[in-house]
Amino acid sequence: MPKTKVQSIVFTALMVFCMVYCMTVYTVSMKLGGLSYAVLAMALKEMWVEYLIVFLLIFFIIAKLAMKLMRKMINPEGLPPIVPILTIQCLTVCLIVPCITLFATFYHGGLHSGWLPQWIQLAAQCFPAALCLQIFFVGPLVRLVFRSLFRS
Repeated sequence: MPKTKVQSIVFTALMVFCMVYCMTVYTVSMKLGGLSYAVLAMALKEMWVEYLIVFLLIFFIIAKLAMKLMRKMINPEGLPPIVPILTIQCLTVCLIVPCITLFATFYHGGLHSGWLPQWIQLAAQCFPAALCLQIFFVGPLVRLVFRSLFRS
């Protein structure tokens, strides 16, 4: 979708903001035992370090890697455009969830003897939510907003 470097930055910034905010709401509400207005506000305050890390990872490493993997998995020529888009979305989630949950495990819990099972549990809890959000909600919403901002 993005055709220029500026469009790529805007698209990535929008996508990462929506995903990181939603996933922060998800993890904070799990930790506190439910969703509330306080959780929504708390997530907005707590998300910025993860936002920066995810943005940098996605923009400089994971987007390129997901594109490369997609081209090894499928030949996008002749396929409906949604097929490569969904493949890239799935690959992006598969690549970013282990990275950011590892970061979050150390950032929020420090280095301790139980970090590995804590990381595996967090990644297992976050992966289904991240995949569903990306495919069914955030991905389509951000593409719609992006197309509205950058009409050709």
